[in-house]
Parts: sequence; structure tokens; C-alpha cells
Amino acid sequence: MPRLTRIALILAVAALFAGNAFAVTTIRLGHAMPDSHPQAAAMIKFAELVKEYTKGEMNVQLYHGAQLGSDEKMIQSVQSGTQEIYIGTLSSFATRVKEVQIWDIPFAYASDEEMYEIMQGPSAKQILRNMDAISVKGLTWAGLGFRCLSNNRRSVEKLEDISGLKLRVMTNPIALETWKTLGANAVPMAFAEVFTALETKTIDGQENPLQHMYANKMQEVQKFISLTNHVYTAVGMIASKKWWDGLNPDLQAAIQKAATEAAAVENQLILDGDKDVIQKFEAAGVKVNSVKPEELARIRDKVKPVAEKFREIVGEEFYKAFHAELEAIRAKKK
Repeated sequence: MPRLTRIALILAVAALFAGNAFAVTTIRLGHAMPDSHPQAAAMIKFAELVKEYTKGEMNVQLYHGAQLGSDEKMIQSVQSGTQEIYIGTLSSFATRVKEVQIWDIPFAYASDEEMYEIMQGPSAKQILRNMDAISVKGLTWAGLGFRCLSNNRRSVEKLEDISGLKLRVMTNPIALETWKTLGANAVPMAFAEVFTALETKTIDGQENPLQHMYANKMQEVQKFISLTNHVYTAVGMIASKKWWDGLNPDLQAAIQKAATEAAAVENQLILDGDKDVIQKFEAAGVKVNSVKPEELARIRDKVKPVAEKFREIVGEEFYKAFHAELEAIRAKKK
């Protein structure tokens, strides 16, 4: 064999072996919560699990506190393939994946525990599969907790107290209609703008899970919190379908496993943290009040037409299947 041919063969073999030795791939994961929020801790766990389950082949680079942009911008980046993974609210999918609105129907859920179970059930998984059509791979659901109402004008203790409050709401149809029906001046706004809007008194208040409020320093710009528990916030972990489809099945399974386990970690952290966050708000000078059951019933009755309208929008068949699962969960606990 001529010398040059032999050298070329050696180089080709070396290149082949070099190609088979994997290079570490970096995954960008972004979310809106600050690093003090339980979701950030859960995503740190996710990164650890991905590294473990992929045997070091995948490295998750975390971007807390909306470093990669607003929820809407990050979702768009995932859809276009310029960001691999996002976790957060998926309200912007409402018009294209109608079933995602099931989470926002007011006063539909009774406890954190039933939410954790329903989020891993067949209907919730169906919502994730439906996202394939919009260039997104749905990985899992996790919980942020029940939403409550905060404002700077008064304690909300009855239905009439909501009237006239200028409230930031999520940019989804159910949230807008719910608060308009209750008499508030509902203002859709990206959450990244909320603190400044409250500080400058552009708006009176907002509504979010308690730990979400505390981690984002609502105690510095809000005087009153009312424990309405009107909606439970489920967040979705989604991946770029373009990126996901390029992974081999072993890597997909490893990342999926890490996502499911990290969601369980987040759920537990939220549940544990809700036990003492009210005391933290009160220590910071915020007045926290419960709402009497009879007044909550009046508020619930007021928004029943909203629930019925969006029952039709999410689809009667899907709605029935979802709530059959929910009733089965409740029956087991009796």
C-alpha cells in the first residue's frame, strides 16, 4: 500500500472514532420565575437529572427570571427552534390548542392533590400530544398553585369589592371574561410589566399563585391579598419539536423521564411553600384576608356563565372526559 494511501486510511479511521465520541450538547431552558421561586429549584433538579440520565451527553443551561424574554417570546422561540425547552403558562396557545383552556376555567378544582393527579392523567397527556401540530413537543405539566387576588385599594371580602378594580390579567380569553364578568377593569399584560405598572399605579392589582407573588416581590407594591383560590395554575414544560425530532429515542426517553420527575419535585415544593408564605406576606405588612364561603359562592355563581361558555369552546367531549377523570379521583379520596 503506497505511503500516502496508508496515511489517508489512518486519518479516516481516526476521524471515524472521533465522530463516534459524543460531544456534549447544551440545551437552553428558559422560564419566567426568579431563582428564588420553587420552579427554579425544580429546574435545577431537572438539569441534574438530564445530565445523569443522558450519561453526560446533554447539559441543560438554565435561564431564570425571563432572561430569554417574556413567556410569549420564549414560546415563540421554542416553536421556531431557537430555544430548546420552556416551562411556564401556555395561555397563548388558547386559540390553536383549545383544550389548554381547561386549566383556566374558574372554580373548577378543589385541591392541590387532585390537580397533581389529573395533570398526569390521559386527558392532560392528550393536550400535550395536541401541541405537535404547532411545532411543540409537550413533555409534562406541573403546578404553580391556586391563584389569589391582590390589590392596593381594599380587601376583597365580597363580590362587590371587585367592582372597579383595574386588574392585570393573563392574555387569555377566559381570564379576561372572568374578571370583566366580576366587574373589574381587566387589563391584559405580560407579567414582566406588572411590577412597574403596580409601582406607578397604572393598575390596582393582579392575580397569581401566592408563591409566584412573593418571589416576584408583590409585597413591595401591594397592600391587600384576598385568598380567593379561583383558578389553579398549571404550567407546561414544552420542547422544540424540530429539536426533539432530531434526538435518538434513548435521549428522548431520558429527557422525558427527567421532565416527569422534575415536575413532581416542583409540585412538592409548591405544596410545602404555600404553608408559610402567608406569614411572610403579613410580616412584610400586607393584609391577607380569607373570603367567607357564602361570598365565594356568590362569586362562583356570577362566573358560571363563563365556565359554561368555555366548556363548549374546549369541546364537550373533551370536557366530559376530563371531568370524569376528576370525579374518579375525588371518589377515591372519599
